Amino acid sequence: MRDSLAAREELIQHRHYRYRGCAPVPAEVADFPGQALGDPALHIDAWGTVDRPDDDPEPQRERVARERAAIAGCGRCPVLAECRVYANTETVDGQLAEPAGIWGGQRSLERHRALIARRQADTAAPAARPAAALAEARTVQKQAVLRALARETDEELVAYRAGMDVRTANWHRAILCGLLGLDKATASREQLLGRARELGVLPDGTRIRPDGRWPVAAAPNGDGSRQRRIAPGRPEQIVLPGYQHLPRGRRPSPVPAGVVAATRRARRGPRLRLVTPPPVQLPLPIVLPSVSVLECAA
Repeated sequence: MRDSLAAREELIQHRHYRYRGCAPVPAEVADFPGQALGDPALHIDAWGTVDRPDDDPEPQRERVARERAAIAGCGRCPVLAECRVYANTETVDGQLAEPAGIWGGQRSLERHRALIARRQADTAAPAARPAAALAEARTVQKQAVLRALARETDEELVAYRAGMDVRTANWHRAILCGLLGLDKATASREQLLGRARELGVLPDGTRIRPDGRWPVAAAPNGDGSRQRRIAPGRPEQIVLPGYQHLPRGRRPSPVPAGVVAATRRARRGPRLRLVTPPPVQLPLPIVLPSVSVLECAA
């Protein structure tokens, strides 16, 4: 993108700049003040925003007719190309050089849409990064942070998965933003992981857990200002000391597995077997004792 100051200087220094369509008609030949050189029936304010009271805005039909007449005047302008280039340049703070009015035959809405399209194209096609930066992004610690970041969204869980403390994990996340060509102050977690996947730092088959309703900062800071800037509507997270959110599953034991198995075998007592007696077989045929029946006395 060209420098806005240089583009404006090129426009002003053009030899036909004085004959532009939105220039005023010379006072000695003008019928009334403010006539436009491109169309004497228009006022020079037709290319800008008409100042009207807040309680009396410009009717839409009048605004559309005015803009059409101004754009038609731009079509006959000798500095149309230079004017359009200057109006579409960006200032140092990322804003359009001319955010309002009609410049180069384009409305303000058209220039803003072109600006958004350029930024989306820059995000979709990542710039080539130096081989040294990509090699540093593939170190063991940074790969562990990327894999943990793809699995978790909470910074404490990311640090736990990566096997380091929160401060070190966030430091690696900030360094990764710079290595992959992102701004750590404005980049989100999904942008960092997406850029890492596009540049081949993160394998394509890695499953990335979505952020949810609010985007997550790629490199959180201590006071939370970066998180609030990226996701202004996200509620604050309260973490109680001593009650950290740990992932589900058994934590790895610092004692080797072989030592644990030997200890368990030494502590194990004698095994007990449950023995059932054999079934008892009765001789056949079975003779039941006779039962005498007592008759009731009359």
